[in-house]
Amino acid sequence: MAVQTIDAALFCRMFLTGAHYLDAKKDWINELNVFPVPDGDTGTNMTLTIMSAVREVQNLDEISMKTLSKAISSGSLRGARGNSGVILSQLFRGFTKVIKGEDEITIPMIADACEKACETAYKAVIKPKEGTILTVAKGMAEIARSLVDGQMELEDYVKNIIDYGNQVLAKTPDMLPVLKEAGVVDSGGQGLMTVLEGAYDALMGKEVDLSFDSEGKKEAAEKKEEEELKFAYYMAYDVELQKSLSQAKVDEFRAFLMNAGGSVSLMTENTRMSVKMLASEPGIILTKAQTYGELYNVDVANIKIEHKEKLMKKAVEEAKKQDQQIAKAAEPSKPPKKAGFVAVAAGEGFAEIFKGLGADYVISGGQTMNPSTEDVINAIDQVNAENVFLYPNNKNIIMAANQARALVQEKNIIVIPTKTVPQGITAMLTYDPSQEIAENQDAMNEAVAGVRTAEITYAIRDTTIDDFEIHQGDIMAVGDSGMLTVGKDVDTVAVDAVEKMMDDDAELISIYFGKDYSEENANRLAQQIQEKYSGCDVEVNNGGQPVYYCVISVE
Repeated sequence: MAVQTIDAALFCRMFLTGAHYLDAKKDWINELNVFPVPDGDTGTNMTLTIMSAVREVQNLDEISMKTLSKAISSGSLRGARGNSGVILSQLFRGFTKVIKGEDEITIPMIADACEKACETAYKAVIKPKEGTILTVAKGMAEIARSLVDGQMELEDYVKNIIDYGNQVLAKTPDMLPVLKEAGVVDSGGQGLMTVLEGAYDALMGKEVDLSFDSEGKKEAAEKKEEEELKFAYYMAYDVELQKSLSQAKVDEFRAFLMNAGGSVSLMTENTRMSVKMLASEPGIILTKAQTYGELYNVDVANIKIEHKEKLMKKAVEEAKKQDQQIAKAAEPSKPPKKAGFVAVAAGEGFAEIFKGLGADYVISGGQTMNPSTEDVINAIDQVNAENVFLYPNNKNIIMAANQARALVQEKNIIVIPTKTVPQGITAMLTYDPSQEIAENQDAMNEAVAGVRTAEITYAIRDTTIDDFEIHQGDIMAVGDSGMLTVGKDVDTVAVDAVEKMMDDDAELISIYFGKDYSEENANRLAQQIQEKYSGCDVEVNNGGQPVYYCVISVE
């Protein structure tokens, strides 16, 4: 009999199945990214976002539409990473706003929820762009509304929405020239459709293993700990066999060991046998082993004592932590300062630069790993200031920063929309403590607008973008608005990129070398650039960033 409504238990299964499908296909979705840079992006960010919500759902004591809606919304909002992850979290937020007070989801309710999801996501984006995940969501919201009165069964209704979403997704290359040039559909839209296809399969009753990798590892660790508590000894020994054993004899001895202990590892090679296992009575096992030959390399350890010591050590550490918290609470609280600073940067060198400029907290992250909204909120919590300037330093982190600002109530958060680390450095250098917060904000935004940046890295696949034919292994310079140049070696590409960023007002060229590009190489590059642009100051700094050989700014 066809499903007429969706109750909380079914909705939970649909959400978890959608998350499972996304997790399984994240690498494929990453491959759809337009820029062929060596980092995890859309698929990874959307998966980390939805997995944050999955953890909230799995921790629920009671499954109801209200508890599910709260877990999915709050979990995804706080775990959102990257623009695609933030938009996905806003879609969940809007959808769950409509259903949270209901016992069951009906067809009219799905139409309302899809419209609310679309409206919420569009509001979160300052400049919505068509041909993206937003367009796909909007198309599904429109078809959901138009089919409400079509006298359809629920399963057919949902299938029609998803089919139309896939049709809109297929048209995204016609809406965004950069997608057409690269020959791909929008990766965020594909991620959304992957989630919904999983949800639809669950609606249709398809059985899916919903154990996630992280949970599997947790269960394995718990099982291992249980075995360690069950058996008193860990033992390892070798046997010099009197003669080679038949497979039947080996299987017979393995069965004996498994009955006598746990976590058995038995290997035989010619006239040698090696055993590692847990046991309660090692003497009996060693006596049995001696019937096959001579024992050597015998090691028996009392793991219950080790486990007890581990627990004691953990208890001491917890006590120390509590003492520190009590001592900290007893300290007279310092009055908050006027302004604090939080920056996002990947690389020890960049972190040191920001700290040297007065940053209170540097979040480790960037293009290779976008921090979540919760990471940003936690960083803000560490800053004792009435006003906190926040520098995302990556265009794919700005939305998460804005989302964190919306969730923090007790402090005034000022997001300076820096798209690169050099822009963040310039913004911090612009701060004037004698000026008001709003005046500093205006000055920083103005200064950031004058910074042009090139990030030099290598291509991980063949593609065509911005009229450049790119091959795997090519060196690329990615600029503020797209590809600047492509070549075969770092120095040539870097010099060409600087030439494309130069103008008559340029005064300073900064080179930040990464962990895969030596200071010697950076100094050689600086000399080439200095000879070509003698009227500019050229400076070299250690960024220590991964992925990018060097980051170069012109201002």
